[in-house]
Amino acid sequence: MMRYNLQFFAKEGMGGEKTEPATQKKLDDARKEGQVAKSREIANGLGLLALFLILKFYVANMGTNLMALFSVFYDKIPSVTTFYRGQMPQADVQIIFRQMLLQVLIIISPMLIIGFLIAFVSDVVQVKWKPTAKPLKPKFSNLNPLKGFKKVISLNSLVELIKSLLKIGLIIYVCYSFLKDKWIYLLNIFDVTLMQGLQIIADMVTDLGIRIAAVYMIIALADYIYQRVKFSNDMKMTKQEIKEEYKQQEGDPQVKGQIKQRMREASRRRMMQDLPQADVVITNPTHYAVAIKYDPEVADAPLVIAKGEDYLAQRIKETAKENNIEIVENKPLARMLYANVDIGQAVPPELYQAVAEVLAFVYHLQGKI
Repeated sequence: MMRYNLQFFAKEGMGGEKTEPATQKKLDDARKEGQVAKSREIANGLGLLALFLILKFYVANMGTNLMALFSVFYDKIPSVTTFYRGQMPQADVQIIFRQMLLQVLIIISPMLIIGFLIAFVSDVVQVKWKPTAKPLKPKFSNLNPLKGFKKVISLNSLVELIKSLLKIGLIIYVCYSFLKDKWIYLLNIFDVTLMQGLQIIADMVTDLGIRIAAVYMIIALADYIYQRVKFSNDMKMTKQEIKEEYKQQEGDPQVKGQIKQRMREASRRRMMQDLPQADVVITNPTHYAVAIKYDPEVADAPLVIAKGEDYLAQRIKETAKENNIEIVENKPLARMLYANVDIGQAVPPELYQAVAEVLAFVYHLQGKI
């Protein structure tokens, strides 16, 4: 009995089953790599439909122009050979051929232009306009026979096989249903002139082609829906992948927390170093402490050079005592300064009067006024 390792066919991924919708970053990265939800059958179907529509309504005019072009250049040959005594120089042959080729391209250019526009518009409508050259770069990983075998034995290969068989079956059915009543015209084709016979065949081919293209478009629309569903499933992520992506974009939360903690500690150290320069420390008196410094040469208003609550407030008061800085209890003012003024900022105008009274009291105690 043969044993099969089903893990061999499992989808690659980290962190368990892929159950989460793809993030915008993953979709953007996939687009840069040329991975988009696109059906080639849409462009094929539209191109096929446009081809037969053009042939139906433009083939007569195109045929007339080509016949007229052929006549014009055919009439040039006797005049050229007569001028050169029955011989036709190679240079003249090249000139005539180039002119004829240019005119042929001009006649069939509407078909070429419409075909290009259909292919371009069908791609833009499906995946928007964002060209990338990455899909054109060679990938040596594609030469891996194991990876190639996994592609052959896959759900996508099975779907492509079913789609191909469906197209063949529908085309055969459309051809049969259309031609079963047209055999009489084909049998009588030998009883009409050459141009009439060609016209009958052209009409039958174009009408049959339009029907085939219409059926093909139905298959193309179904394939487009399938490709979008398949792409959405292929792009799904595991919870671990989403976490890893978040860490890469926003940074590891633990690392960010450590950085913020170090920044707070550095700011606290600078604050405590500046604290001995304060004129007064205003407290509430247990929970908040705000150190004020006023230097008219530095700023027009008093500055908050340190503040803290609870444990840090106690540290500020202890440092103030060590440096003989006056500590003044004013509960409302301490709360207002702590809540509304950041370290290094000036006291707002609405608090000028209250702070000025505190500074005046301190300066009076120190004998400065």
